[in-house]
Amino acid sequence: MNYNTIANVLGKLLIVTGCSMFFPLICSLYYKEDDLYAIGITALIIIGIGYPMWRFFRRYQDLNIKDGFFIAFFGWILISAVSGLPFMFHGSIPSFTDAFFEMMSGYTTTGATILTDIEVVPHGLLFWRSQTHLLGGMGFLTLTIIFLPHGMGGVRIFRAESSPGQVITREKFIPRNRDTMIWLWGIYIALNLLETLLLCFGGMSIFDSMCHSFGTVSTSGYSPYNASIGHYNNAYFDWVIILFMFLGGMTFMLFYHMAQGNWHVIRINTELRWYAGFMLFFCGIVSWILWKENTYGLMDSIRYATFQVTSILTTTGFTTADYEQWPQAAQMFLYLVCFIGACAGSTTSGIKVVHYILIWKFGVAAIKRTFFSPMAVVSVRLNQRPVESQIIHIAVCYFIANIFLVLGGGCFMTLVDPMDYNTAMSSVIAALMNIGPGFGGVGPSQNFAFISDVGKWFLSWNMLVGRLEMFSALVIFYPSFWKK
Repeated sequence: MNYNTIANVLGKLLIVTGCSMFFPLICSLYYKEDDLYAIGITALIIIGIGYPMWRFFRRYQDLNIKDGFFIAFFGWILISAVSGLPFMFHGSIPSFTDAFFEMMSGYTTTGATILTDIEVVPHGLLFWRSQTHLLGGMGFLTLTIIFLPHGMGGVRIFRAESSPGQVITREKFIPRNRDTMIWLWGIYIALNLLETLLLCFGGMSIFDSMCHSFGTVSTSGYSPYNASIGHYNNAYFDWVIILFMFLGGMTFMLFYHMAQGNWHVIRINTELRWYAGFMLFFCGIVSWILWKENTYGLMDSIRYATFQVTSILTTTGFTTADYEQWPQAAQMFLYLVCFIGACAGSTTSGIKVVHYILIWKFGVAAIKRTFFSPMAVVSVRLNQRPVESQIIHIAVCYFIANIFLVLGGGCFMTLVDPMDYNTAMSSVIAALMNIGPGFGGVGPSQNFAFISDVGKWFLSWNMLVGRLEMFSALVIFYPSFWKK
C-alpha cells in the first residue's frame, strides 16, 4: 500500500474537518455560550495534525484499490474520533466512548444518541452534531476527492465508500470523477438550502431549520430537541420533512438527469418505481391500521403513519410520535420497513430496494425455468437492461450477510448487556441499517445511554459496516488484504 499517499489523503481529510468547524464557531459566537473554546481548540488541534500530514507527504502516487478500502475504513474512524473532542472538552459528553458513538452515529447518518437531555447542550455543539450529518450524508470522503489530483485514486476511494447497489445500477454519469463529486455535492447542498427556506417560511427558526435540513436530506435524524420533530406538532413541518426524506432516499443520479431534461431515464428507472410502490403500500397499510383502531382521526392517521414509514424506510430516524404506543399490527409493519431501505446511490443506508428487485426477479426467473419453461433463457432486467449473474450473486450475498449480522449481533448484545431480546435485536438493526431509534429499550422515547461501553463500540462498528455497506468494512479483516 502507498502509505505516504494514504497519509496525504487523511491529512486533507483532517484539514477539511477542522475547517468545517468554522460554522459551529460562528453559531457559538452568535448565541454567546460556553462552547466556543471547546470548538475552537478542537479545530486548531485537528488542523494542526492534518496540515503536517498533508505537507510532509505531498509526493502523491495514484491510489490502488487496497488504499481506497484502507482510507474508507480508517478515515471514518479517525474523523469520528477527533470530532468528538469538542463534546469532551466542553463536558457535554465527558466519555470518549460516548463521544465516539455520538459522532460515528452522526457521520454514518444513523441518528442514534446517548444524550439523555439534548436541549441543555449549547447551540454551537448542537450545530456541529447536526453538521456531521451534512458531511456524512454524501460521504465526507467524496468531499476530499474534489481536492485530489486527477487519476484513478478518487475513483477507488469512491468505490470503497459506495454501496454494492451503486455497482449494480452503474451510476457514474460524468466522465471525470471529480466533476461527478461536484455535481453530487451541488445537488445535495441545493436540496438542503431549499428545505431550510421552506421550514423558515413555516415559522421555524433558522438554526432549527438548518439542523433539521441537515438531518433530513442526509436521511440521518439528529434533532436539537428531545421530542424530535414531534416537538413542534406542526403538520406543515411534517409534510415538508416527509417530502425531503423521500427525495433524500432517491438515487441522486436522477436529479442530475432531471436537471439535464433526460426524463426518459427517470421513466425507465425500475428502482424508483419500486421505491414509490413500497412507500405507498406501507404508508397506506399503517394509516389504515391507525384509523381502524381509532388511534387518530383519518387525516392524522395518514400524517403520522406517512411520516414514520418514510422516516424508517429512508433510514432517517425522525419521529413525531411514540410509535411503540401504536397498535401491534402497525408496529409489525414498521419493524418490517426497517429491513428495506431506499434507493442505491442515495444518502440512505439499509439493504436497499435494488437488492429486493434483483432477488425477486431472480426468484421468478428460477421458478419459470424450473416448472414452466426448462429450455427457456429467462434474463433478469433492470432499467430495461439485462443484469449479469455476478451482480445477482452480489445482491443475494449482501442480503444474506445483513440477516446474519443482525442475528449474530442480537445474540452478542444479549451477552454483553442485560437487555431483552427485542431491545438487543432492535439496537443492532437500528445501528446496522443506520436508522437510529428502534424498539424496546432503544425506542423513540428512549436512547442508547444505558448500553455498556462494549455494546457501544460494537454498535459503532455496526454503524460503520452499515454506512460502508458491509463489504468495504469487512474486507480489511481478510489476511490476504494485508499481503502484497
